[in-house]
Amino acid sequence: MEMFDYEFMQRAFWAGGFIGIIAPILGVYLMLRRQALIADTLSHVSLAGVALGSVLHLNPVVSGFVVAIAGGLVIERLRRTYLTYSEVPVAIIMTSGLALAVLLMSLKSNLNKSFSAYLFGSIVAVNEQQLWMIGFVALIGLIFFILFRRPLYNLTFDEETARIGGVHVRLLSFCFSVLTGMTVASAMPIVGVLLVSSLMVLPAALALKISRGFLSAVIIAVVAGLAGIFSGLSASYYINTPPGGTISLILLLFFLVGLAMQKIILRSKRRRRFARPS
Repeated sequence: MEMFDYEFMQRAFWAGGFIGIIAPILGVYLMLRRQALIADTLSHVSLAGVALGSVLHLNPVVSGFVVAIAGGLVIERLRRTYLTYSEVPVAIIMTSGLALAVLLMSLKSNLNKSFSAYLFGSIVAVNEQQLWMIGFVALIGLIFFILFRRPLYNLTFDEETARIGGVHVRLLSFCFSVLTGMTVASAMPIVGVLLVSSLMVLPAALALKISRGFLSAVIIAVVAGLAGIFSGLSASYYINTPPGGTISLILLLFFLVGLAMQKIILRSKRRRRFARPS
């Protein structure tokens, strides 16, 4: 295909493949833990890190990466402080991260123009360094989910039972938060800060709706995520649209089509059941 003649498209597809594997898996766990908004929160924190790096003349990608990890740790710490009100830490970090990003952006007059790639995603924004970073995060995430799949599964559904069963709940939760921050920061060049949560939430929402078990939900989420990213990158190249918004809309379309197909199948089964002679 013509678009693969360009190195930036090759890097974009490799990066999208890495993110398309790890982000939907993470999204399934986040949704089951009722923490779907954490991805959106950490994206705002990551934006503040990018702005901080630009102001301090540091690598904005690396600074966004580090700040997103720190934000994940702070959310986990606050979550244990507000056990009854689990949405409070998310609201605190989201508003704080967005306010800090706006403040830092105001310190440099030419910063707003360069931020469009981070806000909405850009195919050409994925350089060699970012590709290696995304690949490293995907590898770490896969190793994490393979090694700790059973304790993480127990932690996701019942934290108290997991603690009684010998799971180091606090340490595992902190590691999960770190991985979430790393994934959000890594996905930023592909879908952008403002749409990064859609890459985690939409495939997972579709998978949890139509799957019959946890493993099938993870597989469906990964397949949907990869299909959405690859088709979104291709569409954005040919029709010249922002890749982040294109990928998100395609994932939303997958979700709506999946819901419609599920309803059609359920209705057909009911009709067959009623049509059987008694």
